[in-house]
Amino acid sequence: GPIQSPHRRPLEIIAPGIAERQPVKEPLQTGVKAIDSMIPIGRGQRELIIGDRKTGKTAIAIDTILNQKGGDVICVYVAIGQKESTVAGLVETLRKHGAMDYTIVVVASAADPAPLQYIAPYAGCTMAEYFMYEHGRHTLCIYDDLSKQAQSYRQLSLLLRRPPGREAYPGDVFYLHSRLLERSCKLAELRIIVKKGAPEGTTQGVNGKVYKGVQDQHALQHDLEQLGAATHEVRKLKNSGGSLTALPVIETLEGEVSAYIPTNVISITDGQIYLEPDLFFAGVRPAINVGISVSRVGGNAQVPAMKKIAGSLRLDLAAFRELEAFAQLGTELDPATQKQLDRGRRMVELLKQPQFEPMPVVDQILSIHAGTRGFLDDLPLAQVRPFEQGLLKFYHDEHPEVVAQLDREKKLTDELDAKLKELVGVFKRQFVQRSGAAATSQAEART
Repeated sequence: GPIQSPHRRPLEIIAPGIAERQPVKEPLQTGVKAIDSMIPIGRGQRELIIGDRKTGKTAIAIDTILNQKGGDVICVYVAIGQKESTVAGLVETLRKHGAMDYTIVVVASAADPAPLQYIAPYAGCTMAEYFMYEHGRHTLCIYDDLSKQAQSYRQLSLLLRRPPGREAYPGDVFYLHSRLLERSCKLAELRIIVKKGAPEGTTQGVNGKVYKGVQDQHALQHDLEQLGAATHEVRKLKNSGGSLTALPVIETLEGEVSAYIPTNVISITDGQIYLEPDLFFAGVRPAINVGISVSRVGGNAQVPAMKKIAGSLRLDLAAFRELEAFAQLGTELDPATQKQLDRGRRMVELLKQPQFEPMPVVDQILSIHAGTRGFLDDLPLAQVRPFEQGLLKFYHDEHPEVVAQLDREKKLTDELDAKLKELVGVFKRQFVQRSGAAATSQAEART
């Protein structure tokens, strides 16, 4: 039904300027291994999810919402031009996983008139902005999808007798999306200087000044020294430093990324996740093409431990795809190339993930660490998933202190790396013995 709210905000506002923003430096974990390791998203970023229909675009968006459970992120999902039955199923999924406690769903279905479909993303963005500006909260806004919004705007413009341009879209269709996505940002923190031990919630500094973001950092340090760092401290104002992360979705036709609307939105956003039908139908899900997927600012926000173990993963997988195409020609391969192919196949298998099963970032690090350090290279492909599940259970049940340390520090020191290698080696020996015994018993049962 209609969204009931006592508050009112303008549907369209001018996006915050450079002085009001700060660089993206906090991660927004999606719970999807392939994204958090190779295409990391930061709070305040705009990351496009692009692909043909039925390639798992909405699935990634929903998994990201589910992964925010127990966190501090408010999610807004805007469904544009979708069937009401589809949206009802989606809401039921969110409810079943307990995600409706922190999620708002804004719907302009296929049955709604074009003006409502055109305006829905702005309404969703405004709701997210309320939490960002008024409460200093972190928000996530998903627009599913902006292709349908562009089509409804085209319909509206043609009825208003506006001159059509490329693909019959009006001339300002770029501005339609740019003014929406520019509202996503990481707001600068406002800070004050107070006496040590001042009550929580103090909004007035001892010198009456409020320091904004990076540009006032020097003045803040200078004034703190003048007042006396021993007796005074810096506090962040409660309702500052919020963020709005946008995940716009674009549907392509026959993988045509160079069409008008896809190129527009690619040029506006800070990176894109490209989903490929061939990979999807080959059983690689999420079907992310790592060669042309990129995150332009998320790397600064990535967890240091993940950055260390997955630094070269994207390039390795892109090289593996090229090698795989070459290997299909049936030519003789040297041992080094064969080893690279074997590692690539196992990493692809490791990065597969079922829908609605987001994985905590610590588990992702432990899982990918085993893959990039070569522990899966000599395992049969079918054993990769059972090995990963067993390894994570082994860590949580028998070595929770290692998991706790990684969760707390988010860094992979040389000592911790060596410790993890040792533990994976121990588990692998147990796993190989167990699977060998199981294979023997199956062979005996058959005879």
